[in-house]
Amino acid sequence: MNPAFLPRALTAAFVSLLTVIAPARGQTLDKVSFGTNWVAEAEHGGFYQAVADGTYRKYGLDVTIVPGGPNENNRMLLISGKIEFFMAANTLQSFDAVANNVPVIAVAAIFQKDPQVFVTHPEFKVTKLEDLKPLTLFVSKEGVASYFQWLKHEYGFNERMVRPYTFNSQPFLANKQSAMQGYVTSEPFAIEKVTGKKPGVTLLADYGFNAYSTLIETRLDLIDKKPDLVQRFVDASIIGWYNYLYGDNAAANAMIKKLNPEMTDALLAYSIAKMKEYGIVDSGDTLKDGIGAMTDAHVASFFDKMVRAGVVKRDIDFRKAYTLRFVNKAVGLELRPKK
Repeated sequence: MNPAFLPRALTAAFVSLLTVIAPARGQTLDKVSFGTNWVAEAEHGGFYQAVADGTYRKYGLDVTIVPGGPNENNRMLLISGKIEFFMAANTLQSFDAVANNVPVIAVAAIFQKDPQVFVTHPEFKVTKLEDLKPLTLFVSKEGVASYFQWLKHEYGFNERMVRPYTFNSQPFLANKQSAMQGYVTSEPFAIEKVTGKKPGVTLLADYGFNAYSTLIETRLDLIDKKPDLVQRFVDASIIGWYNYLYGDNAAANAMIKKLNPEMTDALLAYSIAKMKEYGIVDSGDTLKDGIGAMTDAHVASFFDKMVRAGVVKRDIDFRKAYTLRFVNKAVGLELRPKK
């Protein structure tokens, strides 16, 4: 996620906000903790929506959202049994779990498209992905190890053009012949705010980098012992995402802003608009199967690309990285606006 938007006062707001919906008198709710992988932002909005509008409660759940951040490791809390669910970054993280025998599994894919982009200066017109090849590319260490290996294999990019990206836009702004990695939902907004001009945006998912992103992950033992709880959390989260994208999201955004004071109304509105415009959450298989959809063919396709790019080893059983048991049930389809 985007370290440009760090919280100033997570703890106090976290305690006060996520207890605003108390269980109804006489109603017993299952207590569940869900850890995100970054500080509160629109890219997590559906989960906050399900807390704010009582959707989790309707599904018999008392959900606490545990925000991530640069010094947090919520995935370890999942593995150690301290929380029940975690928001995994993308399918590569799920493959890594299998490779290292970590007993976790993805149960839903909230983002059908990974939001990874390259941002370019407006003076440089990009009409196809290959147009980025002559540019200096600011790429993070994690990016070099993942999607850039795919760019090398599939499109012939060269690491000689890569410079370290440290989540600081100044090197990009100073070099007109450069491109900077980012998320379609955030970095282009920040660049436009500084320069007053809309930057170019190239979404890697549109060129074949078909990782799922923002996956709901849980432990294998929880699925074995409490499959109904897992199903209720997945279904309620899906409903939360429909309501966040297409309904009244004011209460969820208020929660996000209090948890992360750097998050503005303008950025929240921008992020939501871009999630819709690019079909990050609701596109492809979700149009029939509902938000959170996954398919064997989609995961197999991405796995094969990552094997050919040398990112993952072919001998891992990638099918153990995910399960379709809890998704593809058309939950919430009626909440999508009719065109």
